[in-house]
Amino acid sequence: MRILISNDDGYFAPGLAILAAHLATIADLVVVAPERDRSGASNSLTLDRPLKLRRAASGFYYVNGTPTDCVHLAVTGMLDHQPDLVVSGINAGANMGDDTIYSGTVAAATEGYLLGIPAIAVSLVGKDLQHYETAARVVVELVQRFAVQKNSQPWLLNVNVPNVEYADLQGTVVTRLGKRHKAEPVIKALNPQGETVYWVGAAGKAQDAGEGTDFYALAAHQVSITPLQIDLTQTSQLAAVRAWLQ
Repeated sequence: MRILISNDDGYFAPGLAILAAHLATIADLVVVAPERDRSGASNSLTLDRPLKLRRAASGFYYVNGTPTDCVHLAVTGMLDHQPDLVVSGINAGANMGDDTIYSGTVAAATEGYLLGIPAIAVSLVGKDLQHYETAARVVVELVQRFAVQKNSQPWLLNVNVPNVEYADLQGTVVTRLGKRHKAEPVIKALNPQGETVYWVGAAGKAQDAGEGTDFYALAAHQVSITPLQIDLTQTSQLAAVRAWLQ
């Protein structure tokens, strides 16, 4: 199996190195990641300047662009073959509920999916993140399933793994996205020049976190797997908007 790995934390991120080390035991890998942390970049493409592709001492390739740029460049220009799978991560922190809209980790996987390739976005959830090995082992198991159980259509899977020892995982469940409260307010500060600057505040706490959601699963130390879709059409409002225009 040939796998393209990317992330949004940058080519130097520990989660990327651990993921690559584990997947290298079962697949042929190419790693193409951003040259710096691009968390929150979402699905942005760089259209106002050319991109540069370089190779680090680790063998990983890095791009002066977004996670989406990395996967797009690799699949449509760099590689002489189409990967069998795109894996994005391991992200340092949760990508649950509304996070998926902003997430560069999910965006890298989404770009693979849009190009017709099955894709997995994987994140390690918790504080004082120590258990990247747990998330990597979960991904290896999922990739092995992909290898033997082919699907008629590519899947885009958002995977969140509790920050615990592998032996302490309480199973794997298929979930839906939960929902957070409104984000915390921006934080006002002064820079060294005396100018007022603003830091984006923390994500809100979980609001819709009931049974069946990704939030609920992680609270129970379960691995959450949520299949995502790209169609943003609000089908329930089609008739109402047609009537509004008449």
